[in-house]
Amino acid sequence: MNKLIPKKVELTELFYDLVFVYAVSKLTGLLSHIPEGSSFLQQFVIFSIVLIVFINTWMVETVFTNRYGRNSIVNILFFMLDMAIVLFMSNNFNGSIQQWFRPFTLAAAILSGTLVLQYSLVNLRTTNAVDKRLTRLFIMILSLRSAFLLVGALLPFNIGLFVALIGVLASWILPGIFTSHMTNRAVNFPHLLERLTALIIISFGETIVDIADYFKINEFDIYSILIFLIICALFMVYITQFDHYIDENKANQTGNRLIYLHYPILFGISLITVSLDFIGENELSKPTAIAILYAGLILFYLGIFLADFYNKAEIKKERHVQLIFIFSTLFGLIICNFFPTFEGIVTITTIVTIVNAFTLSESMGRQTRTN
Repeated sequence: MNKLIPKKVELTELFYDLVFVYAVSKLTGLLSHIPEGSSFLQQFVIFSIVLIVFINTWMVETVFTNRYGRNSIVNILFFMLDMAIVLFMSNNFNGSIQQWFRPFTLAAAILSGTLVLQYSLVNLRTTNAVDKRLTRLFIMILSLRSAFLLVGALLPFNIGLFVALIGVLASWILPGIFTSHMTNRAVNFPHLLERLTALIIISFGETIVDIADYFKINEFDIYSILIFLIICALFMVYITQFDHYIDENKANQTGNRLIYLHYPILFGISLITVSLDFIGENELSKPTAIAILYAGLILFYLGIFLADFYNKAEIKKERHVQLIFIFSTLFGLIICNFFPTFEGIVTITTIVTIVNAFTLSESMGRQTRTN
């Protein structure tokens, strides 16, 4: 079988990533600092919707670049324009949602509009019938999102929020529904994989920044090391799956499944990040902090296991690996509630994540040696 030639990841793409990681870090503040009169659940719903806006925009731009990007001056200018818009959106989370909803939604509509323009330019240039159909599909989806966001921003808040939400969810779900329309114009799978792993690695970097307070001289102790080990163990699970198990030379892929399975991974990392703050504070009760932490772990591991579809034929996640992940995570959740102290939660979660990371790595190594 011929090896698929990866498309080069351009430096402008990596530069583009930085502003989205900044956006997610600012957005995570919605969960870290819950306004008076609001609940974590309310903030999480807002966080989820806005995160979908940011990540869906990143995904659409990445897939566009994967299929049609040339690193031309025009593409670079669109990158820069989008970055400026995302920076503006990222700095509008002060106060209640009623205060920042309109400027944020208007900016999101403009951001969607720039994506419409990029696909429109390709549609005008290309003579390929498949590309004509595919670009028209994305123009329709993104125009729909732009229109709903624009109308939502101009309507009274209670109605506008509902209208904008329809646009956001529609643009998130529709590419998955129309996957069959994309099979004739496959993505460059190695490029898409590299872009997604870069985003996750930078997100882990943001988590490292967030736990840095535990390493201040007046805070540093054995539990600081254990918290760091939790992040390292999760990172090891991610790279074991996406650097060793996965077959990066898969051809004729739309990439939709790979994109969608990264949503629970990103949501999981965000929840883990904020929960590692909560377990050391008194802003939320310890049982609530534990629930958030383990919800994050479950989402993260769910995304990892959904990636099995792309695994190499000779390497698979063995049954005992799946069972250990399930039982160790549920066991950790239960035991943490019996020892709901900072020290207990950190110690138990460290054991859970290290056991899972070791189990996956050992299974991969053994199968690799055998084959």
